[in-house]
Amino acid sequence: MVIRVALAAALGLAAFTAAPTASATTDPTIPGAIAREQSGGDFRASKAVSSTADYTRHRFTYRSNDLTISGIMNRPKGKGPFPVVVLAHGYIDPDYYWSGQGFRREQDWLARNGYVALHVDYRNHARSDEDPDADLNMRIGYAEDVINAGLAVKNSNISYMDPDRIAVLGRSMGGGVVYQALAIAPGVFDAAITYASVSSDPIDNFNRWQRKRYDIGDRILKAYGEPSKNPDLWAEMSSRNYFDRITEPVLSFHGTSDGTCDIRWARETQQALENAGVDARLVEYKGADHYFYGPWNDSIRQVGRFLDSHLD
Repeated sequence: MVIRVALAAALGLAAFTAAPTASATTDPTIPGAIAREQSGGDFRASKAVSSTADYTRHRFTYRSNDLTISGIMNRPKGKGPFPVVVLAHGYIDPDYYWSGQGFRREQDWLARNGYVALHVDYRNHARSDEDPDADLNMRIGYAEDVINAGLAVKNSNISYMDPDRIAVLGRSMGGGVVYQALAIAPGVFDAAITYASVSSDPIDNFNRWQRKRYDIGDRILKAYGEPSKNPDLWAEMSSRNYFDRITEPVLSFHGTSDGTCDIRWARETQQALENAGVDARLVEYKGADHYFYGPWNDSIRQVGRFLDSHLD
């Protein structure tokens, strides 16, 4: 399957207007990604690298447009076909990241409960191909890798994966990636879940993290300008401004004591989803921090009911 949508101009959206120092390949906008053809395929899984009573663990690769992306798969034992959950992990320094890092409890729970768990490494991570522009495109490349993981499943014809039952789950930075993916390519997934997500407004994220890193913060400002001086471009970077494109139901979890991603961001995202007519629900856990050490068991039970409802 190939997702192709009309050019931004045909949608009445403003053209990408970054400063001359930005190359065409670093277009960080939602309209720019909408206008690009997304092509995911060539899904390949290794022989099992480990096994439990309930599932086997495999390395996998697939094509995300022109790149090969790696990942880790937990495959339930049995014939299938099983529904699939694509996992979009949070920020881990690519220099120290290893394939499948993060989401170990979700990987385990999903596979033990009859879901193929596909943990995507993203470009520039682990064994995935390099993209020299990834730091400048405001995670759009990561969103495209997540979209193309879903498309690779749809194109795979692998008997144990059900191409008609695919969800996506992202935490922290990966939550923001999920919102971008849903806005760019509605219909690839059947349901979406986020945990402790970053803001759906890139200005919040830039001010919280990237502005403080002179190596990347200065490059972003040189390429795109201050948000206050180039508001139209920064607005086009925000998935929040394209939530009316989302067709999937969304379940979000956030702790009120999250010191990494402010609960205010989750509430603003929820309000924007509701305003756009999206079937969305935000579950708040009083006193919970970013890593959900206390309420995780309750949350994953809610995830199970949500998936059962939308991947039936």
